[in-house]
Amino acid sequence: MLDEDQKTYFKQLELAKLVEKFSVADGDHITPIPSLHLVRDSRSDVPVCRIQKPSLCIVAQGEKVIMLANERYQYGVSDYLAVSLDVPITGRAVDPSPKVPYLAIRLDLEANQIFQIMKETELLPENNKKYHKGLFVGKMNHALLDAAVRLVGLLETPKDIPALAPLVIREMIYRLLSDDHGGVFKQIALVGNKYASIAEVVERIKNNYDEPLRIEELAELGNMSTSSLYRHFKELTAMTPVQYQKQIRLQEARRRLLTESTHVADIAFEVGYESPSQFSREYARLFGFSPVSDIKRFV
Repeated sequence: MLDEDQKTYFKQLELAKLVEKFSVADGDHITPIPSLHLVRDSRSDVPVCRIQKPSLCIVAQGEKVIMLANERYQYGVSDYLAVSLDVPITGRAVDPSPKVPYLAIRLDLEANQIFQIMKETELLPENNKKYHKGLFVGKMNHALLDAAVRLVGLLETPKDIPALAPLVIREMIYRLLSDDHGGVFKQIALVGNKYASIAEVVERIKNNYDEPLRIEELAELGNMSTSSLYRHFKELTAMTPVQYQKQIRLQEARRRLLTESTHVADIAFEVGYESPSQFSREYARLFGFSPVSDIKRFV
């Protein structure tokens, strides 16, 4: 008779085999299950910078380190990463190799899914003034891992996906809400609270990242003072609105530099910088290379 730790160990191996089977090359792979992505990385020389949307990440093999502003998070097969608010992160796998690549799944989450399950199961949030950061690392449990294996396993029987995938995803969200860190997602449902206000401010910054940041307008949008905006924004995202906008600008600039034949100075202006030299300095500070050097690495 296997104990709980042994069951979890074998489930982890099963998940790793499934992810490796359906992601034969490095990268972020979409699947026939729309919200499910498979991630494979056999190199650690290129950090991944992205806007991480609300999601659940479960590692099948290896470890990963991500940075949210100046905060460092490391997680592996005994953990999961959960994100409840769009946040710009930088991350890389820890010592992967072609023989032992980093393998993981990412399940994108929708607020309406979470809210509906909360209502039906009465896993309601506490209406208090304590807010959780929009990203955290939690300890994996057997029930959540088992559901993850069953979800990825559906890729082997595509005809079953329409009927069964929504049920398994629902179970995974329920497991998240029932966990010790469930409050991170429950706060999404507190309409009119500071979390909802900051989420609205985040959306405004994301959609208008190339425009000058007007803190007073953002504070008015969130129905709070400028000092309250700064405080709550940093509580949830680990950065100020200005720092958040800067990361959005630089990540968008990098995407354009690596996919378009556009001059560096032109892209700097397009994403909102008034000085190409300032853009180059801040780009190198975030990505570790100047814009020109970064382009050459991928040519």
